[in-house]
Amino acid sequence: MWLFLAFLAVPLIEIALFIQIGGWIGLWPTLAIVVLTAALGTMLVKSQGALALGQLRSSFSRLDDPTEPLAHGAMILVAGALLLTPGFFTDALGFAFLMPPVRRSVFSYLKRHIKVQRFEMGEQAQTTHKQHQGDYDSGDVIEADYQEVHPSKKPTHGDSGRTKH
Repeated sequence: MWLFLAFLAVPLIEIALFIQIGGWIGLWPTLAIVVLTAALGTMLVKSQGALALGQLRSSFSRLDDPTEPLAHGAMILVAGALLLTPGFFTDALGFAFLMPPVRRSVFSYLKRHIKVQRFEMGEQAQTTHKQHQGDYDSGDVIEADYQEVHPSKKPTHGDSGRTKH
């Protein structure tokens, strides 16, 4: 029901804002604002996305919980989609999601309302995972030797005649 209301309300809000703002400043300035906010939003999404990616890599290298950088990255992605959607309301929401304090507040809200069952990372997680899964039977492992054949090397034997070229 909430999704239906969102899909109904957002276009109605956008249309109302276009009519009101277009009536105040005119058609061409209104369209110019929409194009400029999309361009500015694209640049901001790119820079904020690069920062979020750096934070994610840093959390992986420190073996920290990557949940917050992932959430920030997801919110930046949503901000980009909102900013590319023409309209004043979606632009306002998109610019809001680009602000780190807003993202932290949203993450904090979501963290209070979402319960993570289990999170594992690193070498200790693999050991714990094996304990949960049970050790596999050594009969499941096939040991083999292999030799890589490069296309530049020709076989030393001739054609057996059993295959067609």
